[in-house]
Amino acid sequence: MVFKAFLIKYAEIGVKGKNRGIFEDALVQQIKYALKRCEGDFAVHRTRGRIYVDVLSEEYDYDETVEHLQRVFGIAEICPMVQVEDEGFDKLCGTLVEYMDDVYADKHITFKVSARRARKNYPLDSMTINSEVGGVLLDAFPDMKVDVHKPDVMLYIEIREKIYIYSIEIPGPGGMPVGTNGKGMLLLSGGIDSPVAGYMIAKRGVKIDAVYFHAPPYTSERAKQKVVDLAKLVSRYSGPIYLHVVNFTDIQLYIYEKCPHDELTIIMRRYMMRIAEMIARDTECLGLITGESIGQVASQTMHSLAATDDACEMPVYRPLIGMDKQEIIDISERIGTYETSILPFEDCCTIFVAKHPVTKPNLNVIRKHERFLDDKIDELVKMAVESKELVVVGKD
Repeated sequence: MVFKAFLIKYAEIGVKGKNRGIFEDALVQQIKYALKRCEGDFAVHRTRGRIYVDVLSEEYDYDETVEHLQRVFGIAEICPMVQVEDEGFDKLCGTLVEYMDDVYADKHITFKVSARRARKNYPLDSMTINSEVGGVLLDAFPDMKVDVHKPDVMLYIEIREKIYIYSIEIPGPGGMPVGTNGKGMLLLSGGIDSPVAGYMIAKRGVKIDAVYFHAPPYTSERAKQKVVDLAKLVSRYSGPIYLHVVNFTDIQLYIYEKCPHDELTIIMRRYMMRIAEMIARDTECLGLITGESIGQVASQTMHSLAATDDACEMPVYRPLIGMDKQEIIDISERIGTYETSILPFEDCCTIFVAKHPVTKPNLNVIRKHERFLDDKIDELVKMAVESKELVVVGKD
C-alpha cells in the first residue's frame, strides 16, 4: 500500500495549555524544514490538535520521508495513513478490508478497532463503528481475532472532514520543537560526549550554535574537519549550526609556559569558557552547553566543574552530567555520531593534557596562578575572538 499522508502525533506539546498553538506552529515549521531535504512535494498543516503531512507528488521515497521525520524533535509518533472521502459506511468498510489485506500479509493476528468521531453529524457513533467494522473484518479474514486488551494491531478510524485510517505508529524522537526554548552555545570537540550533549539539549527545544577550539599545528586540519562533520550530523536533528572555530594555540602555549602543569587543563578550560561566553553574548545565546559528566576525567570532578564555572557568568548546561560512558556511547551510536567521534584525530584538549592533572583544584590557587598570565592574556583572547572562523553547517 502506498501511503500518501501521515498523521503526526506529539506528546509534551499537548499539555501546554493556551500556548499550545505556538508550539504546534513551531513543530509545523520544523517538519517543513526536514521535508525540504526529501524527494517529493509535501503540504504540512494543523487542525484541531492534529498535524498532518500530505504527499502532493505522484512519487516519493517513503523510507526517506519517515527517516527525516524521525529527526524532528517534538514528534512522538509518525502514523502513515489512508485518507478517504465519506461515501457511505459500506464503502468505508470495503476500504478497511483492503487496508488490512495490503498492510498485514500474515492474517494470524489479533486486532482492535478504535473509532473517533470528531464530526458529530456522522450517522454512526464510535461504539457502533467499532462493532460493525470488527464484524466485517472477522468475516473477511477468518484467521484474525479480536483482542480488546493487548491486540497485535490497533486499527484507528478518525471521522473528520475526511476519514483517516491508520494502524502503524512509528516512534519519533520526542522532545520539544527546536527554537521554542531559546538558543545556547555548545562547546563542541571531536570527542563522543559533546555532540551527544548538543543533541540532548536540542531535544529540549534549544537552538544551538557551537564553538570549537582549534590548535594548529598541534591539531590537524583533519581534526577540524572531524568537528565540522560532527556538527553536520547533529544538525540533522537540531537544524543549521553556526560553528565558530577559534584558534587557541597561542593561548594554550602561553598557559603552558606560565602556569603549573598540573593545572593546565583547568586553566585552559576556564579560558575556553570565557571565550565561548564572549561569542555567546554576541550571538544572543542564553547559556553555554558542555558534554561533561561528573567524574569521567580529571577536569570533570565536582571540584573541577566548580572551578571552570567560576570563569563565566552565563549558566552552564550539562545534559550528560549524570550519565556513564556507556549510556553516552549508546546515544551517539543511535544518532550516528559515534563512528566519526572515534576517528583518531586529536583535539587541543588531549594534546596539552598534563600527565598528572589536579582533580581537586583550589579555586583561590587557580585564580592566583592565572595572574601569571596578566601581561598578555587579554590581548591573546581578543585576537582569538576577532580571528575566529565561522562555518555554517546543515543549511540548505
